[in-house]
Amino acid sequence: MKTLSDESARPQSKADLFISFSLLSLQGFGGVMAVVQRELVERKQWLTREEFIEDWAIAQTMPGPNVVNLSVILGARYFGPMGALAAFAGMLAAPLALILIIAILYAPFASHPQVSGALKAMGAVAAGLILATGVRLIGALKNNPLGMPLCLLLAAFCFIAVAILRMPLVYPLFGIGLLGCLLAYRRLRP
Repeated sequence: MKTLSDESARPQSKADLFISFSLLSLQGFGGVMAVVQRELVERKQWLTREEFIEDWAIAQTMPGPNVVNLSVILGARYFGPMGALAAFAGMLAAPLALILIIAILYAPFASHPQVSGALKAMGAVAAGLILATGVRLIGALKNNPLGMPLCLLLAAFCFIAVAILRMPLVYPLFGIGLLGCLLAYRRLRP
């Protein structure tokens, strides 16, 4: 398994970061986590599964879109502030242009039921991709300080709170997330 110290497992330049994150941003609709995990861990091998989970967790705690935060983290790690800027620009430039074009084309058709149905279907596809990525990454929980059973229990509580009880995500994120952080801290401290 490659690590961050392995020279072949890193972006070759700021242009490589820009192009890679531009291509990643164009592959997703409504969330690109599944695509990012596949590209960065399995295809490019810039990160191991464990590194991806750690960096993704950090990206989720920062304000803004998670995948944009992850691009900034990786860009800064490999090439400093200019790398962060290159990855950030790559993540946003093409989607911004596409969204502007789509908004102009969408306006005349916004009230059509077929358009509304298509957007709902795309939301279901995005949810399925995220779920598939979670299932693929579950093996990395073996190395988590909390252990797989407790991690799965916390995930189940979060799912119940959001999907069944319809709580806003912010409450389980801070409640269950804080509990998970405290438990991990207790197990990791000397």
